[in-house]
Amino acid sequence: MSKRDNADLKRISRRLLGLVKSQWPRLSLALLCMLLVAVITPVKPYLVKPVVDEIFVKKNVKMLELLPFVVVMIYILEAVFLFGQTYLMNYVGQDLIKRLRDELYSHIQMLSLSFFHKHETGVLMARITNDVSIIKGMVSDAAAGVLKDSLSIIGLLCVIFYLDWKLAMIAVTVLPLAALLIVKFGKRMRKLSTRRQEAMADMSSLLHETFTGTRIVKAFGMEPYENRRFFERTARLFKYEIKAVVVKGISSPVMGLLGGIGVALIVWYGGNKVI
Repeated sequence: MSKRDNADLKRISRRLLGLVKSQWPRLSLALLCMLLVAVITPVKPYLVKPVVDEIFVKKNVKMLELLPFVVVMIYILEAVFLFGQTYLMNYVGQDLIKRLRDELYSHIQMLSLSFFHKHETGVLMARITNDVSIIKGMVSDAAAGVLKDSLSIIGLLCVIFYLDWKLAMIAVTVLPLAALLIVKFGKRMRKLSTRRQEAMADMSSLLHETFTGTRIVKAFGMEPYENRRFFERTARLFKYEIKAVVVKGISSPVMGLLGGIGVALIVWYGGNKVI
């Protein structure tokens, strides 16, 4: 990433932080919900051992009465916190969209006529509709997902290290490679997302141009020409959409393969300890 890109990213980040400042109470509560979900996630597999040992092996009647209740309560708490996280993060995201659209529209309204001569109407419409929605996805969906998953992974690692630190060290051997691949896939997806938005804006601009100028198009018999122009735009958008599908399609199997390697190493180590 170039110095200019880094500077733009920092400037945009500061701008977004300023816009969500009024939503800090909700954002803080959402982060608390994420943290609680991250705490609960590693607890669930940890309950398997007492269930097997106390109920199925030792035939402990008291544990038979207690553990099912504990399991249900844990899942209820997880569901409540997941809902809280989802609702609050999306509320913040939707509020951000409204503020951005209001400010962007007000700003565009104050610009001179020369600006509107230089920029196509469809592109301006795409900026207010599509581009702003993408920012919401980054804030309330992507960022929340990354943070929640990171906290869950940290919680699971803590449990694994508590149970068997040697086993945990083997399990995390694939993490550096996984992190590197995540960064690579993320950069590629960001680049494709930018190109897709540009292609979408170009197509929206052409649609606005042809629909508002329908009388001229029909008067001069330009339908075939306009069709070719539109087909070129949709082909360009299709190309970037397929490239994004390929990146997504590759990333999931690759990460799954790394997970399989981690499981295989754990089985190998655990099997050797038992045998």
